[in-house]
Amino acid sequence: MKPQRAIRGARLLLVTDPRTDLAARVEAAVRGGVDVVQLRDKRAAKEREGGEELLPLAEELREICARGGALFTVNDDVELARLSAAVGVQLGQEDEPVARAREILAPDAIVGRSAGTVEEARDAVREGADYLGVGTVYATPTKPDADVAGLALVEEVARENLPLPWFAIGGITLETAPEVAAAGAPGFAVVRAILDAGDPEAAARELRSLLSTPR
Repeated sequence: MKPQRAIRGARLLLVTDPRTDLAARVEAAVRGGVDVVQLRDKRAAKEREGGEELLPLAEELREICARGGALFTVNDDVELARLSAAVGVQLGQEDEPVARAREILAPDAIVGRSAGTVEEARDAVREGADYLGVGTVYATPTKPDADVAGLALVEEVARENLPLPWFAIGGITLETAPEVAAAGAPGFAVVRAILDAGDPEAAARELRSLLSTPR
């Protein structure tokens, strides 16, 4: 299935953070129902050759996703996405245009855009994004300086009936996920809710069960 078609059925997105057992935890999470894995390592990204440093890990995670039927993407770094043969990239508001990223990768690459307001979500649709990360919903240590929008943003974006999939992101846990789903989020993007879990596979399965069209 082409990535741009596959992303439309995705509901659970796992964003990574640096840890020694990351590959094993990602593999377990994919078994539990994670649809998309996004490699993110802000520390390496700030260094001059962060992309080269992360390439072996990116290739390992790509293989895990390929075996498990998940999509592998990269956060922000279009060049790393290209080098690692990722199916796509997630772009922030200050990153390059969607069309430019797709030109570097492939015509059928999936390109996501972060949106912190309804207007940013509308702009991303007009720009041709394939999916959105909507938030920050709750305060989270992975983005301590982000503006916290709360469930109101989820409800507002849900009312837009956007013609593309989107994932609520920011501090979503097993405890808060039910209310995020009830507010209208069709998908979750999480970090610690899965990667910090004693059983990442079970945590992924529980989160996935809260969303429509289970895997």
